Amino acid sequence: MAANRVDICYCAESDFSTRGCGLQIMLNFPEPPREYDSIFLEETDKTLPKKIDQRTRYAFFSTIAEGGKSLIKSCKDQHLSRFVCYKTLRPEFAQDEVEQQRLIREARVSAMLQHPNTVPTYELGRDGRGNPFFTMKLVHGYTLREILDYRERYDLTQLMEVVKQIGYALEYAHTHGVAHRDIKPENILAGPYGEVLLLDWGLAKVWGARGDGMNDAIGQSAISVGDINITGKHKAQGSAWYMSPEQINQDPDIDYRTDVFSLGAVLYEALCGKPPAKGEKLHQIIESVLKDTPPPPSEVAAMHVPRLLEQVAMRCLEKDPGKRFASMGDMVRAMRQDWQSDLI
Repeated sequence: MAANRVDICYCAESDFSTRGCGLQIMLNFPEPPREYDSIFLEETDKTLPKKIDQRTRYAFFSTIAEGGKSLIKSCKDQHLSRFVCYKTLRPEFAQDEVEQQRLIREARVSAMLQHPNTVPTYELGRDGRGNPFFTMKLVHGYTLREILDYRERYDLTQLMEVVKQIGYALEYAHTHGVAHRDIKPENILAGPYGEVLLLDWGLAKVWGARGDGMNDAIGQSAISVGDINITGKHKAQGSAWYMSPEQINQDPDIDYRTDVFSLGAVLYEALCGKPPAKGEKLHQIIESVLKDTPPPPSEVAAMHVPRLLEQVAMRCLEKDPGKRFASMGDMVRAMRQDWQSDLI
């Protein structure tokens, strides 16, 4: 799966720049997408059909990416005269009821979590064949994975702002009863107007009204630990580097602190250029997440690592959830302390 090409369309190049005052960071791109350069009267005032036919609403489809089980396309919404992102299942999974329900959950979770650091969802529906799809804002930008691949180009303050903004999104989601469970650089997007967005809620855990998981089968991770132990031949999936021990063990009592661990793993990689877990194959990474204590970033990084940020990352990566930050809000507040003075 080309995870960094999932929910977005891309500009030609990007860089970080600081604008305004204080710690306000703008992620600056050379120019806005071409299709939004101008708005014309012919588009704004064209007739809306008296009878709406959903089969003709979306046109000019172009595939952006193919995920493991989903298809991401851009298309034009003929009614609103704008280009949107259109997500549906790949043909071989289109009739899979579990995958359908996972896609529907992702759409609804994304729609219900209305936050500046999440992608707006526009419509959930079924196509002419009865297969579910949903549309969302088409955002142009780069994933944090692409940014970290050129880690040496970016200032630490700017990278920490990205991590902090994702922390805000997760704090909001947790407050509203949702754990993401798939935090990784591929699911973090830096957009052209300074936005930082958390993508892909397909593995989100949502609790029932009584506080239970209500047999949360559709939210289970795609990684099967049993298969790993039997074959030992699986290549690493992107998520495995960032999964918490309790997520790997499919702990039924998993809570929001799994996201604290995962964002801590992203923070660790942003600080020192490599994820905290070791290994090339999936079973090696799983074993490392479960058993290894990663070295402090200051012992790995080629650059100076502020002590405060190192302490935040290492606390997030505790195997025991009880030793991590109690909430995402606590983690974000720790990151907001003055660590820049340590760079002087």
